[in-house]
Amino acid sequence: MKPQADFRTGVKRKLVSEINVVPYIDVMLVLLVVFMITAPMMTQGVKVDLPDANAEPITVKEDESLVVSVRRDGSYLLNVGEQRDAAASVADVVARVGAVKRQKPDTLVLVEGDDQVPYGRVVTLMAALQKAGVADVGLITEPALAPVKGTR
Repeated sequence: MKPQADFRTGVKRKLVSEINVVPYIDVMLVLLVVFMITAPMMTQGVKVDLPDANAEPITVKEDESLVVSVRRDGSYLLNVGEQRDAAASVADVVARVGAVKRQKPDTLVLVEGDDQVPYGRVVTLMAALQKAGVADVGLITEPALAPVKGTR
């Protein structure tokens, strides 16, 4: 390499052939801050605590639990009160569950949904129950007869 003359001082200096990484570090830090700020805003969902091991069926007496059913047509039923077969809105279900939970805080809340119900209806119910202060919601399922393909 040839030394290059500095026009201001007239002194010859050697060319530097290294990449200056300081601007790249600055850009990366700005991107990191942007992603750290926007990442929490992008996550949505219902808080669910998954078990660490295979779940065993729980035995619950009928009078110790509340079962909220989501029927195929999307209506909600609650196994409490005089009108057990009458459809109720999400607000009605949340109000009735809240009243029971205030009197008996240890009451277990279980949700059962028809397999043809859109997923959003069940999630709407679970989110409303969570906002009403129901910390734990169980899901009622049928035991699988055969293993699902692709699982062990």
